[in-house]
Amino acid sequence: MEYKKNDILTVTIEDIGNDGEGIGKVDGYTLFVKDAVIGDTVRCKIMKAKKNYAYGKLEEILIPSDIRVTPLCKFHRQCGGCQIQAMDYEAQLGFKQRKVKNNLMRIGGFSAEFLEKVMEPIVGMENPYHYRNKAQFPVGTDKEGKLITGFYAGRTHDIIANTDCALGVPENKEILESILYYMEKYHVPAYDEKTGTGLVRHVLIRKGFASGEIMVCLVVNYEGKRGKDQIGKWKGLKEELIEALAKIPGMTSISVNINTARTNVIMGDEVYTLWGKDKICDTIHVRNGEDFSLTDRGIVFRISPLSFYQVNPVQTEKLYSLALEYAGLTGEETVWDLYCGIGTISLFLAGAAKKVYGVEVIPQAIQDARENAEYNGIENAEFYVGKAEEVLPDLYEREGIRADVIVVDPPRKGCDGECLNTMLKMRPKRIVYVSCDSATLARDLKVLCDGGYELRRVRAVDQFGGSVHVEVACCLQREDKANP
Repeated sequence: MEYKKNDILTVTIEDIGNDGEGIGKVDGYTLFVKDAVIGDTVRCKIMKAKKNYAYGKLEEILIPSDIRVTPLCKFHRQCGGCQIQAMDYEAQLGFKQRKVKNNLMRIGGFSAEFLEKVMEPIVGMENPYHYRNKAQFPVGTDKEGKLITGFYAGRTHDIIANTDCALGVPENKEILESILYYMEKYHVPAYDEKTGTGLVRHVLIRKGFASGEIMVCLVVNYEGKRGKDQIGKWKGLKEELIEALAKIPGMTSISVNINTARTNVIMGDEVYTLWGKDKICDTIHVRNGEDFSLTDRGIVFRISPLSFYQVNPVQTEKLYSLALEYAGLTGEETVWDLYCGIGTISLFLAGAAKKVYGVEVIPQAIQDARENAEYNGIENAEFYVGKAEEVLPDLYEREGIRADVIVVDPPRKGCDGECLNTMLKMRPKRIVYVSCDSATLARDLKVLCDGGYELRRVRAVDQFGGSVHVEVACCLQREDKANP
């Protein structure tokens, strides 16, 4: 039987897709239903129909699943950030473990039997809420012209008014409400994407979980004179707002970022500090053993509004500790950390390696990495700006620098093909691959294993409770008699 748009169907959800959508069948016809959970029986409305499948909108939950829970956030269905918040957390972890395994099988070509041997249990979170140390809130107006801030609805640029995200820190609410109050008081316009007019585009908030230090940065569409003295005189950025924000416990830095581009990119290049320090600090500790208990060894990172820094510091400690464990360092190794960012993994590795070299294409990130190394008194880590496939061969040929261990933590698109080829040419004993996308991870692992490496260990780490995203750490060993 063929179905068409706007048909109403009743379906029992039997599976879940990679993006968190529920999957069920009616008379052999497959339905993908956003916000439905495995085990739910739901009534849905077909929004887009194809010959063999359709996308449906959840209209009513007729029989709730045993793993369905009441989400903490009332906006979870509209917002694109928490696709599976209505699923019990243990079930979320099971879904993420299966997602990693299925991608490794389907894309990487690894057998189920092999993965049973090398895959370790997923590392879950103690509290899957309030874990984000960073949030970027767009500012706009609603249909009545009232100033609002919150998050974009899924796949749109329509703002859902919400100052109290369940994933963020409690201070976010007071900060955002103070900014909206003073914008209204002084008639400061929000940025309008359609016209390119208005002043305030976004509010960036960061909090150091270990330090308690808070940073607020207003991203503004400003064409006037630059400099702290001029910007501090802006109507609406008067002393009242700065004084109100400064009273919030932990407030350390208040700044503005200039972005006049007609683009979806949130931050511009210029930052001016209005109050307090230019940067905040946070500390990441190494964790030991299966229980991931904290050690006394911590690395302090100085973070600016433009710095890349992992948004879930508690789980980051567990993820990077796994990477350090998988590297198997004895103190005699030369390690290359590719896609090193501000040096988070590099500086972890430096305490256990003879020498660490970090490579990153973003100059500001490398500057941050060098400053963080100096700030922590780490002298055996060097950082280079450039592409790994260009930097590594150059230093190998020019200075004879080899790699005993290579660590990669690429963006979602995975490693560049030339980077993979360079790693294979460098022939390190081990490769540690940290990934935020198990599909591109599986693709790259296939290349590395076809090139002479064996996948020894795999472990997923949940950094984003309520969402479909999951991080993975892998250990690969070169297959030869010298490295059993």
